[in-house]
Amino acid sequence: MTEMVTVSEREGGKYTNDVRTSRHHLYADEPVPLGSSDLGPTPFEYLAAGLGACTTITLRMYADRKKWPLEHVSVDVSQSKDSDGKHVFKRDITVTGDLDDTQRARLKEIANKCPVHKVLHAGSDVITNLT
Repeated sequence: MTEMVTVSEREGGKYTNDVRTSRHHLYADEPVPLGSSDLGPTPFEYLAAGLGACTTITLRMYADRKKWPLEHVSVDVSQSKDSDGKHVFKRDITVTGDLDDTQRARLKEIANKCPVHKVLHAGSDVITNLT
């Protein structure tokens, strides 16, 4: 299944964009100190949000399938660069519920199986066309 997202510049700030998916309309932007209006998350914030959302969804689906007493999942994602310039994403996952140590350890393993994690870890090809 191919999912199309269309991003185009819009009025509002120097770098403000409309982001349209098949069902949603969002904004992307850069902060005021970079010369824009901060009307939406930055592209890297969206990338981190995608990793966090995929992680919580993956853990919820797994726990539900196993009928585990997972009450709530939240993920804090930070992004930085190491000394070689490589991007590093750090996930701090918080789970609540009456889970034993074995279940908690398994959830940590499952977090690394979320599709966005796999894409970031493996890398991707980007094909660019200019029309």
